[in-house]
Amino acid sequence: MRLAIGAGLLCLTTTAMAQTAPTAEAQPAQQSSVASSSRPTGATEGWSITVGIAPVISPAWQGSSDIALSLFPDLRIAYGDVFFASVPEGVGLNLIRQDGWRAGPLVKIRFGRDEDGSGSPFQIIGGSDALRGFGDVGVAGEAGAFAEKRFGSGGAWRARGEVRRGFGGHGGTIADVSVVRAGRSGRAAWSLGPRATFASADFTRTYFGMDPVQSQQTGLASYRPGGGLVSAGIGGSAVRPLNRFSAITVFGGIDYLGDVPGRSPLIRERGRRTQATLGIGYGYRFNL
Repeated sequence: MRLAIGAGLLCLTTTAMAQTAPTAEAQPAQQSSVASSSRPTGATEGWSITVGIAPVISPAWQGSSDIALSLFPDLRIAYGDVFFASVPEGVGLNLIRQDGWRAGPLVKIRFGRDEDGSGSPFQIIGGSDALRGFGDVGVAGEAGAFAEKRFGSGGAWRARGEVRRGFGGHGGTIADVSVVRAGRSGRAAWSLGPRATFASADFTRTYFGMDPVQSQQTGLASYRPGGGLVSAGIGGSAVRPLNRFSAITVFGGIDYLGDVPGRSPLIRERGRRTQATLGIGYGYRFNL
């Protein structure tokens, strides 16, 4: 077994792996974004296993004004440039791999949201009491597909889109889009770009809606949102090899909730539309 460098961005498709380890309770998004603590710097032939860990400071749940510290473990399994599996990025296949394109099926997990204020099972410090009276939201799976195109000089630009349908904790449809510019500065590799998440009414009502029972329990007005923009923002990372076995990654992002979640009494009276995430990850990869 050989050791090779591995590191990467821990995606929160929105906060606290915010409905974002792949999507934690938020993405993800951010997912999308949700960013990964130990992503390999390049594809290898055959099987590889990457392990890592990343402390992350983020909102306690997507839309929260309370801050929490989470400690995300990261285990990734890949077979060349064909198969990949991890909590932040999900399980997928690159069925199309040519002319700068990658596309294929994708399944992700979105961790539940507890009434006691936890938006992620990995929270170790912090939390929120703003969700009391809303009830718990269960873990959801999200199945769909992705497409990615690299372009520009040396493929420095990457545009990516994902569409997924939820089952379990929510039954909505989610679409993540992003554009990333990557480059190098000395031994460090960096990436930066905008991102956005859209969702159907079934998703927004699960996480931002307020039915009559919840309204009575919380004292907040009822709210039945439709679909639309969930969040938009910018994210980036910098990866620096420490030696031939390991690397460290600094990553972060800031997102602003769209009007659909932003009009929710939960966000207006108990939360905040601006969501920021900052973390650092350490990881290494075994090539089998």
